[in-house]
Amino acid sequence: MIKKLITILLLTASSAYAIPLTAQSWIVADYNGRIFEGSNMTEVRSIASITKLMTAIVILDSGQSLTEIIPKKLYNKQLTREILIDLAIVKSDNNAAKLLCEYYPGGYDNCINAMNNKAKTLGMNNSTFTDPTGLLYTNVSTAQDLIKLVFAASHYSLINTASNMNTVGWPLNKKKNVEFKNTNTLVGPDHTFLVSKTGWITKSGGCIVMMIDTANGIRTVVLLGSKNTKTRIPEAKMLSMLY
Repeated sequence: MIKKLITILLLTASSAYAIPLTAQSWIVADYNGRIFEGSNMTEVRSIASITKLMTAIVILDSGQSLTEIIPKKLYNKQLTREILIDLAIVKSDNNAAKLLCEYYPGGYDNCINAMNNKAKTLGMNNSTFTDPTGLLYTNVSTAQDLIKLVFAASHYSLINTASNMNTVGWPLNKKKNVEFKNTNTLVGPDHTFLVSKTGWITKSGGCIVMMIDTANGIRTVVLLGSKNTKTRIPEAKMLSMLY
């Protein structure tokens, strides 16, 4: 019924937003978490790389130096903890997320425990984290729980900054840079994000969470189980503009 209503709304909107909604679970809320509309909000689903938001949060909570250079190389270079966080959020880099957990106080397992403990602290009672990347389908949550994660993430300035980065990279030499594009193609001068993170594995379908400044105010969108990586972003954009 809700999907039918959205379709009707889309048909009466401009052609730019006349797209079908394939997401299996979604929520639109304001900055304070007040829900405007949603579907299957409490359905437990795989969340893919949205997991990396929680990884970044527990790393930032640990108080470890962001400028510390991590000994293990990535892309044939030793990178700082801050760059690894940027890579995890902007590029959705799985190896960056793994390194962050490997060099967490007490090691990898402590990092995963911290992620689950943080989820409990945030009241994410239907969420479980089993690895820092989201590659495992056992990283699960609900749209309702992820509203809480996005709200928490919005209070970390490094996450705010990374969420608005078109690219992340570093100089390769005097003439060339190493650059990786943001997996959210909406990121750019036309939009301001407080939080942005995409995700996809076969089990999860296309996923995205974002807190974005719109003409109607700040809107938080959680979208899970979209058809693929090409449908998730247009659907999230449409939802952010409908309410």
